[in-house]
Amino acid sequence: MLQVQFIKENKERVIKGLSKKHIKNAKELVETAISLDEQRRAVQTELDNSLAESNKISKQIGLLMKEGKRDEAETAKQQTFKLKEQSKELSQKQSELDSQLLQTLYKIPNVPNNSVPEGKSEKDNIVLSEHGEIKTLTEGNAPHWELIKEYDIIDFDLGNKITGAGFPVYKGQGAKLQRALINFFLDQAIDAGYQEVTTPILVNEASGYGTGQLPDKDGQMYYASADNLYLIPTAEVPITNIYRDVILQEKELPIKHVGYSPCFRREAGSWGADVRGLNRLHQFDKVEIIQITHPDNSYSTLENMKSHVAMLLDKLELPYRLLNLCGGDISFTAAVTFDFEVYSAAQERWLEVSSVSNFENYQANRLKLRYKDENKKSQLLHTLNGSALALPRILAALLENNQTKEGIKIPKALQSYTGFDLITK
Repeated sequence: MLQVQFIKENKERVIKGLSKKHIKNAKELVETAISLDEQRRAVQTELDNSLAESNKISKQIGLLMKEGKRDEAETAKQQTFKLKEQSKELSQKQSELDSQLLQTLYKIPNVPNNSVPEGKSEKDNIVLSEHGEIKTLTEGNAPHWELIKEYDIIDFDLGNKITGAGFPVYKGQGAKLQRALINFFLDQAIDAGYQEVTTPILVNEASGYGTGQLPDKDGQMYYASADNLYLIPTAEVPITNIYRDVILQEKELPIKHVGYSPCFRREAGSWGADVRGLNRLHQFDKVEIIQITHPDNSYSTLENMKSHVAMLLDKLELPYRLLNLCGGDISFTAAVTFDFEVYSAAQERWLEVSSVSNFENYQANRLKLRYKDENKKSQLLHTLNGSALALPRILAALLENNQTKEGIKIPKALQSYTGFDLITK
């Protein structure tokens, strides 16, 4: 979340930035936060004065008793009783204002970086570059939802029987290809200096608030009400929360982690041809890279993470493009986001497979994630994350772009992981 002091010192900039994200009540949210902070500070001053006066009178009572001035001492005692009641009321009022301020700050998105283009939706995103050759398939080639039945490698009917729509069962060569992709992505990240971690796939409420999924994405997360726990929508949540309430030393930076996890998203309101097959699932696998950096280095780190994702797509021999997301399409928590999309020859459309984002100090402020600077003062760090990569649409593109009469070809980079170079019937 944004720091109150930053909001106060940059009021117009914050309002303008939130308007870029098309937050309709931006001005109201900002002014409410500033007003609550002012009220909170005023009550704090009253409380401090009340406590100081109570302490002063308490010291006087002892002196009055020694001097035998019992009546004056009793009057002073009555004053302290009143001051204690007043302090109790002020403390309660301050606690209420603190809570109101926090809840207001939770509703305020991150301010987009100046480099983020204007725009309302994904139609306004800017294509920065395209890579690889877009293949033209011959007549008779099929979309992946037909190929998976033809080769019997993924079964949606079984998943629907076991759980419901959007929970596929991977079989045979399909299951092995899925595992191969996971191991390939993990190994590539480890080679790039990331430390692998395996984390829980259920998180508590504090973790959801820490990375900003709550309260913004509450309706999109699966919730286990009996235990007040949430199934993770991405490994970003548990991995980043490893460092909640942590103060790092500058010499420990950057922190680089990679983690594989199943991801769970309710995807409420999703329908139509664009969500067929593997295009949009309720459960899917993803390898995530996370970095925690010094604020001065976060944008060079962002470029490094983008290069890592591009390298993976190059090795998979998939045509892809890089997009700079507009203000209306970047997430609640992101300051800037770049998407990678692969081209599906059979569907004749681009499929998003990775988002790489810099959150600047927005998540760190929620997490109370800091470092000690050269003056031994605590400063907020910057957090970044990226999909490297999300599997379903990668798998869809691999199937659709590599189909031949003999079977579906496996890219060379994966063959040592799969143990086969062709998916056959």
